[in-house]
Order: sequence, then C-alpha cells, then structure tokens
Amino acid sequence: MYRAPVLLRQLEPRTARTTAEAIKFALWPLAVMTVLNRVFIKAVNGFITDDFRPVYNASLAFLNGNPVYTANFDSVDPHYLYPPSGTLLIAPLALVDPEKSRWFFILLNAAAIILAWYLLLKLFKFTLSSVAAPVLLFAMFISETVTNTLVFTNVNGCVLLAEVAFIMLLLGRRDLWAGAILGLSIAIKPTLAPLILIAAARGQWKVFYTAIGVPVALTAIAWPLSKDADKFFTRTARYIVDSRDYFNSAIAGNAAYYGLPLWLTWGMRIVMGVLVAITLWLLYRYYREDELFFVTTSSGVLMTASFLLPSLGQMYYSMMLFPLLMSVVLRNSVLRNWPAWLAIFGFMSYDKWLSDRWQGLGRNLEYLRITFGWGLLLIVIFCVLGDRYLAARRDGRLRFGIDPTWMSSPPDSDDAVADTAPPRSNTAAPADTDSGERSGFRAEPYASALE
Repeated sequence: MYRAPVLLRQLEPRTARTTAEAIKFALWPLAVMTVLNRVFIKAVNGFITDDFRPVYNASLAFLNGNPVYTANFDSVDPHYLYPPSGTLLIAPLALVDPEKSRWFFILLNAAAIILAWYLLLKLFKFTLSSVAAPVLLFAMFISETVTNTLVFTNVNGCVLLAEVAFIMLLLGRRDLWAGAILGLSIAIKPTLAPLILIAAARGQWKVFYTAIGVPVALTAIAWPLSKDADKFFTRTARYIVDSRDYFNSAIAGNAAYYGLPLWLTWGMRIVMGVLVAITLWLLYRYYREDELFFVTTSSGVLMTASFLLPSLGQMYYSMMLFPLLMSVVLRNSVLRNWPAWLAIFGFMSYDKWLSDRWQGLGRNLEYLRITFGWGLLLIVIFCVLGDRYLAARRDGRLRFGIDPTWMSSPPDSDDAVADTAPPRSNTAAPADTDSGERSGFRAEPYASALE
C-alpha cells in the first residue's frame, strides 16, 4: 500500500471529526481574513468621513499652545468634541506626522477590540479553542460598528475595552480599579458614564471614588495647559446637548429630520424611558444576585437607552452592546428569541438599504433601521422580563425569582454542544459612510461627528 511521505502527511489539513470542529475550521479563516481586511484595507483606505483629522488637529493645537475648541458647528463635517481631560490624554498623537499617527490609532483600536474579544470569552468562561472564539471574532469585525470605527478612525475600540474591563473588575469586586478604568474612559468621552449606576445598584460605592476622581484630576491638570479649556463648557457642550437633524439616530434626531411635532417626540422618549425604568427595576429586583446576567444585561439596557433617548445617538455606538449580545449564551438570556435578533440586525449590520429603484422607501429604511433596532431591542427585553414576572406572579413563585421553572432543569440533549455556555451562576466571574447635505438627501445615519 502506498504511504505518503512524512512531510506530506504533516502538511495534510486536519479533517474535522465533530460538528464543533467543522464549525471552528470553517470560521477561523473567515474571522482572521475579515480582521485583516477591516484593519489593513478598509481602515487604511479610509473614507470621506474622517474622525481622526479633527482629533489630530486638536492635539497639535494643544501641544503648540493654540486654541482647541474652534470647530464650525454650522458644517456637517466631524467636529472635535472631547473635553480638556480627553485632549490631554490624546495629545501625544500629534508627536508624529498625521499618516503614521492615524495608522497607529487604527492599530491601537484594533488591538483594543481584539483584547475586548478575548476578555469577553473569559468573562463567559470560553476558551480560544471553543466554537465561540471564531464566532464572536467574526461577528464583531463583520459588524458596522467595528468596521466604521476603524474606517472613520475613532476611539470607540478603546472605549469597548474599557467597558469589558470595567465589567470584569466590577464582578471581581476590584472596585477602585473598576472605577479607574471607567474614569479614564469618561475623561475622553462620557459614553460609559451610565454604567456607574450598576455599581450603585450593587452597593460598590468605592467605584465612585476613582470613576469621578480620575476625570476631575485629569481636567485639573489639563486646564492650565489648554488655551481655551473654558470654551468646551461654554460652547462645545451646548452643541453636544442639542438634537441635530443629521448623523443622528436617536429618537430626537430622526424626529427632527422627519419634522415630527415636539409632543410626539417627547411622548416616544417618555414611553421608552418608562419601559427602561421598569426593565431595570425587574433586573434589580430579581436578578442582581445572578451577577453575570445582571451586569451584562443591565449594561446593555443602559447603553441602548443612552443612545436612543438623549440628544445624540450614532450607529457605531452599538459596539458597547457586545457584552449584552454575548449574554445570549446564558440559559436565562433575554436574547433567545427572533425579534431580539431582528433588532440587532438593524443596528449591527453593515448592509445598506438605500435603493436606486425605490429611493424614498430605501432612504427611510436606511435612516430608521438603527432607531427602530435600538427601540425594538429595549421593547423585547421589557416584554421578556415582564412576561416572566407575570407568569411567576400568576403561579405564586415570585419569592423564588421569575425565571421559568424549566430553566432550573438540566438542558436538553440538543442544547449540549461542545464548549457549551456557562450555566447561570450567582458567583462573580473571574478576574456611515456617505456624506450628504443638511437638507434634501440626508447623510448616512452612521456617519460620524466624533461623539
């Protein structure tokens, strides 16, 4: 019988013997090649929307002692909106020429996203050899939020890493470190500020010391070094809190674009705010001892509400929802239903719905899918938890929690796959791309303005 030479046998690709192995063998090449494409092709190519240029110019102005907060808010170009503390932290970017600095920033954010991916695997007790590893990596880099974060070259990748690190440190009861990470993030941009409510709900008050102390200290250092630090509060902050009608997928932004009456806009915001409040109460009342589920689900609800309800929300903010999306592996996850994933498609998909044949319909689908996606996700979570509560009250078992009784039974055989999700536990886990006019044709809803 003919036998291949030893060298050829060593080079022969390993054949999968299980379904899990087949999935891993299929997805690892797809995931790795997608990462390389996003980082070294799409990001380096860039696009008309350039978040990095205002950051670099502000850093250069800061280092040279020139005014920083000079943006023309009448234009739809990306503006520099970081506070003085953020200017201090990002100023070293201007120590080299703009092209090399931009490449470094792309690599920094890509590395931060990959590290966040690894920490998310650890948080949910998966290994690099699990099926979850390539699935999560591919899902992250195929999404709009990661793609445009790298293409537009902004800091959201680092903010995602700060969020995941904060969650892990919070669950590990390392309060001061958790607060320090959150504080560093807030010092640059306040995206993660709502997460401090989770620390309050868990009674981890030491988080507040560093979460507030770090940005205050950095602001105190930056203030005398900046020529116009006061202009951030007297000029830039006013622009941030206004609801603009472009590059804005919050309820207020789309309502302004479509000309909805003020009473209807506020009515939608108030109704959604009430749903969020009830959802957070149910999570606090019945799930705060189920630490991983409580923290990841509550963080997702808070983040989604902070995109949808205030004055500004942009599509690629959705990166901060990856911990919530990863919670689908938990048996009592609120995302184990198809409406939740229809919602997630709305704000995560890189697909465009602009149509040459049906222009009006396509434009509405493209502009509204993010807003509807965030809103539908909040409604789904509210309905899932509300249904569990009503069923538990009807059955007289509220004192035992609101999870359905079947969740306490062993999983069915078809749920048992290699590297299955961790069971519910009460213990802490280990430690747009086109530009457009202000009127007529609206610019892509996920095009950025650095917020």
